[in-house]
Amino acid sequence: MSDFAGWQAYEDAIYAIYLETVAHAGLTFCGNPVKVRYMPKTKRKGYGFWHLISEAPDQRNRNEDDRIPDLRRCERVRWVAWCIQNADAGAPGFSWWENERGRETHVVIWAEQHDFAVVLAKRQTAQGPRFYLLKTAYCLRAHTIRKFIKERDAWRAAQKD
Repeated sequence: MSDFAGWQAYEDAIYAIYLETVAHAGLTFCGNPVKVRYMPKTKRKGYGFWHLISEAPDQRNRNEDDRIPDLRRCERVRWVAWCIQNADAGAPGFSWWENERGRETHVVIWAEQHDFAVVLAKRQTAQGPRFYLLKTAYCLRAHTIRKFIKERDAWRAAQKD
């Protein structure tokens, strides 16, 4: 079997896990549904999937076709639902907070002992009910951990006021 055929089988297996545990799992956060983006499709797979398993080689480059698979992200696809469920339940070792990114309000979920984050975007529909859109998930680096601590603690302090 060629390397490409091996990768394709692995990618298909990860996608099946993603569909089962995230896209079709009926996840909720704070009582609201968590949804995923399907379009535009990339390599016959939903858009949201690629943001879970890959990263842009250059953060300024927004071309989806240039994203590179990250094996650490691939290995952690099952963690996405686990993080959302544990943060929603207030489980120890999981924290979450809101931040603003451009015109969007995001919820950052942090599995602190595992240095893994899931990002949801708050969405409001025309009919009114809110939902969360899964944006991405990734492994944290040391400088991001310091940033997360500051951001989380500032948000918590503001909530007490």
